[in-house]
Amino acid sequence: GATERDVLALARDLTNAQEVRSLVTEVESKLGPIDVLINNAGIIIGGPLENLDERDFEDSMNTHFWAPFHAMQAVLPGMRQRGEGRIINISSLGGKVAIPHLTAYSASKFALVGLSEGFRAELSQFGIYVTTVCPGLLRTGSPGHVDVKGQHEKEYAWFSIADALPGFTMSAEQAARRIWNAARRGDGELILSLPAKLLAAFHGVLPGTTVDVLAWVNRALPATGEGAAADERRKGYDSETPLTRSFLTTLTKQEAQRNNE
Repeated sequence: GATERDVLALARDLTNAQEVRSLVTEVESKLGPIDVLINNAGIIIGGPLENLDERDFEDSMNTHFWAPFHAMQAVLPGMRQRGEGRIINISSLGGKVAIPHLTAYSASKFALVGLSEGFRAELSQFGIYVTTVCPGLLRTGSPGHVDVKGQHEKEYAWFSIADALPGFTMSAEQAARRIWNAARRGDGELILSLPAKLLAAFHGVLPGTTVDVLAWVNRALPATGEGAAADERRKGYDSETPLTRSFLTTLTKQEAQRNNE
């Protein structure tokens, strides 16, 4: 079996069910039974709805819904046999509240929340506890890896600055501790950061009002991009401006350096 010093890094396409099954088989053969599964793979494609296309939604669903589904299906036989297990599905606040200019992301994260809650309801009787995690903004240093469409530089600017706001964001270390503690307890859901909890609660009580407020927020976001180039994906680090390099993103840049992003 695995010890606390054993680390095995394997590269697989998690959207491919066969590759996921081979991954699980290899891990079990080298390290022993899988007691905890964390579904954390993610992508973000940001931009106005009119600049998004079907592929953007498909890629988001493949990564945020089908990849966790394949992984859970692969580990469940072993967990069922042992009568215990923990599954942690990392969704998002965007899986509770649809965020403007992140529609493909939000739709796929909503799907993951439904999948995760459904699995929990049916698997708890077997000693397998599924925890659905919905973080707000986390300071991981990864905004440069997002894909933006539309007015690329403006889209990346609002996203990267929001990601660095003190008081509205949580460090990756804080998040990791809370996630692990929730999984150990077998909690059903964990929403990370106070702003995320407040927004999710408000949406739960007044969903229509929340959407109306977000419609006003949307008006402050960049307009739809014009021309064929606006419909192309561009990485955040290829959309930098003096604004995104300024003191406004200091916290993000510090985390990027620390996490080798």
